[in-house]
Amino acid sequence: MSDCPYCANSTHQVIWNDGVTRVMYIVDAPFVGWCRVIWHAHALELTDLNEAERERLMRTVYAVETGLRKLLLPVKINLASMGTAMPHVHWHIIPRFADDTHFPDPVWSTAKRTASGRSVPADFAAAMKAHLETSLA
Repeated sequence: MSDCPYCANSTHQVIWNDGVTRVMYIVDAPFVGWCRVIWHAHALELTDLNEAERERLMRTVYAVETGLRKLLLPVKINLASMGTAMPHVHWHIIPRFADDTHFPDPVWSTAKRTASGRSVPADFAAAMKAHLETSLA
């Protein structure tokens, strides 16, 4: 699909790509550190993947969650496999902080406060990439 934004170069920062899964840092996300793990090939649902493929995808999701917890020290991590517009199985890994705009409610609820100004460390993408290289080797 030439018009598939997940196949094309995205505006989001790719911090890991092994040709099977990609980890993208959603730089402009309203929640600090929001990452997305994308199955590289077109597949709509987890059950479109075989067991080994699902395990490989989830291993990447777990590695991203672990990296976010280590690097950002969030209060909670939200995991979501949602969305109907993209022909790629993907997971959102969203660090949550007590001062984020929606905490403790879901990210799609109404904001409770203004943005805190929190940001990721300057070396976030490089540190996450190093973590993933070690975890997924």
